[in-house]
Amino acid sequence: MNIICTTLNAKYIHTNLAIRYLKANAAPEFDIQLVEFTIKDPTMNIVTDLIKRKPDVIGFSCYIWNIEETIKVINMIKKIDASIPIVVGGPEVTYDVLEWMKNVPEFDFIVIGEGEATFKQLLTQLQGENNFSKVHGIAYREEGNIRINPQANKIDLRVLPSPYRFEEDLPHLSKRVTYIETSRGCPFSCQFCLSSIEIGVRYFDREKIKEDIRFLMKHGAKTIKFVDRTFNISRSYALEMFRFLIDEHVPGTVFQFEITADIMRPEVIEFLNQEAPPGLFRFEIGVQSTNDYTNELVMRKQNFEKLTRTVTMVKNGGKIDQHLDLIAGLPEEDYQSFRKTFNDVFAMRPEELQLGFLKMLRGTGLRLRADEHQYIYMDHAPYEILGNRVLSFEDIIKIKQVEDVLEKYWNDHRMDQTIEYLVSNLFPSPFDFFQEFGSYWEERGWARIGHQLEDLYKRLLEFIETKDFEESRVVIDIMKLDYLTRSKYKPRKPWWEPSYDKKQRSDIYQRLLQNPDLLEEQFEKLSLNEKELYKHTMLEEISFDLHEYMNSGTIVPRKSPMLIYFDPTSEKANFFSYKITEHTIQ
Repeated sequence: MNIICTTLNAKYIHTNLAIRYLKANAAPEFDIQLVEFTIKDPTMNIVTDLIKRKPDVIGFSCYIWNIEETIKVINMIKKIDASIPIVVGGPEVTYDVLEWMKNVPEFDFIVIGEGEATFKQLLTQLQGENNFSKVHGIAYREEGNIRINPQANKIDLRVLPSPYRFEEDLPHLSKRVTYIETSRGCPFSCQFCLSSIEIGVRYFDREKIKEDIRFLMKHGAKTIKFVDRTFNISRSYALEMFRFLIDEHVPGTVFQFEITADIMRPEVIEFLNQEAPPGLFRFEIGVQSTNDYTNELVMRKQNFEKLTRTVTMVKNGGKIDQHLDLIAGLPEEDYQSFRKTFNDVFAMRPEELQLGFLKMLRGTGLRLRADEHQYIYMDHAPYEILGNRVLSFEDIIKIKQVEDVLEKYWNDHRMDQTIEYLVSNLFPSPFDFFQEFGSYWEERGWARIGHQLEDLYKRLLEFIETKDFEESRVVIDIMKLDYLTRSKYKPRKPWWEPSYDKKQRSDIYQRLLQNPDLLEEQFEKLSLNEKELYKHTMLEEISFDLHEYMNSGTIVPRKSPMLIYFDPTSEKANFFSYKITEHTIQ
C-alpha cells in the first residue's frame, strides 16, 4: 500500500512528532511517506500534492490549531476520490469520538489515544481481511453504523523504535524545531488540560533518548524542545538529563523544557547556575493564575511562593531564559483578580510573559462542567471562551488589548529600559500601563495594520504625549537609548527630531577633535579622525546624567550632550557622556 501520514503544522519551523512515531512503529511491514504542510497553505495546494502521490491510505494528525483546515482538505479529497480511506488521530479527535463520526462523514476511521500500535493494526486489516473489530482503539463505519472499539493497554514506551532517524529529515534539522519526549502523562489534574486525563507518568528508555539526542546534534539540530508535561517531576531524572546535556551539547544548540517551578529544588537551580552554559536551556513555566480559589476549583496545586523563589533564582543566575504562561478566564477569576495575577507574575520580570485565553478542550473536566461557571465559548476549535459568570466578553476584549502590546513591547524586547521605567514610575502597576496603552492602540486602529520598528517607537511616543507626564522628556530619552542600543549602524533618519542643528553638531565635533578628553577615557582610546567621527557617530542631548543611569539606573537631572559611536567592526553602539555643560557648548 501507498500510505501517507500528514498534518498541517502551525508554522513551517514546526515538525510533527506523532506521524514520525507512526512511521517508525509501522516499519518494516509498512513504508509510510511523511508529508507536512502548514495551516496557511492553500487547501487546493495541499489536496493537489496529496492526490498526485496516488495514496491508498491517508492519515491526518489533528489538533485544535489545524482541525478546521484539515476537514476542508479531507472533504475535497473525498470529492475527488471517495475510495481513499481517511484515518484521523490526535488529541482533537480522541474525545467526543461519536460526535466526530456523526458530524464528519468523510472520517472513515478515528484512532483513539496513543496510535502507534493501533495504526499498525489498522493498516494490517486494510491490507488484508478488513476485519476492523480486531483493531483496538478505533472508531469505524460498518454497514452504515458507527462502531467504537475499546483501547488496549498502554504501550511500553521503552520498546518503541526511534522516530528521529529518518534520512528525509536530516537536511531540515538545523532549520526547524525538533520535538522530543522522554515521558508521557502528567502527575497533576489541572481541569483545563488534556494531560490531566491520563493517570500516571511513563518513561522512555533514557539511554536510547540520549543516543537519539547525540544523533540529532551530530546532524545539525539547533532547537530541541522536550514535550514532557512536567520535565522535572523526578529530580534525579532531571538532574541526570541536565548533566548529560551540559556535558555533551554541541555549541549553538538550545534545549527547551516545560518546568513545574514550585517543585524545583534550590540545589538543582544552583547546579544549573554554576554548570550550564548561558543560553543552552530555556524554561517554560505555566503559572496560569495566582488566585488560590481559582487554582483550587481547577484542581491545580501551586505554591506561588516557591514558584517565585525558583524563577528568581534562575533569573539571578543569568543563564536561562524563562517563558511564563498565564490563562485569562479560569473559574472565578474576574478582571480585577486577573490584573493581580498579571502584576504578581510580571513582578518577576520574566524574559517572556505569554498571556493566553482559556480554551474549553474536548475531554477536559472544565468543559464537562462548563455550566457550573456559566461558560460560553466558541463551538469550533480552538473553543476559546467568550465569557463566564464573573468575566464578561467586554473584559476579555480589554485583556486582549493588553496581550497585543505586551507581545510587541515586552516579549520582543525592543525597549526594555523604557517599559521598565514606565511600569515602575509612571503607572499604578504594569498591568495598568499595558491596559491603557493597549486600549489606546485599539482606538487608533493600529491593531489592524503592520508595524516597522520605528512605528512602534512613534506610537509609544504618541501615547506618552497624551499623558502629559512631567517626566515625558526622560521617557523619550530612555526610548532613544533603547533604540540606539539595538542599532548596529548609525541611523539615517531616526524617529525623533535631532537635538542639534548642523552648526551645533559641527562645533561640538571640532571641540572633540581638539580635546578628546572632554569625553570618557574609552573615547580617547578610539583615536577617531575627523572622517570617522562624522561617519560613525551621532550627538544627542540627554536630560539626565548618562553615566549615573548606565551604572545604577538612577535618573539624576542634568542636561548634557552624549555621543554615540557605532563601531563598524563590532556592529555595536557605544555611549559616551559629555563632561562639558550646555552653557559651555553655546
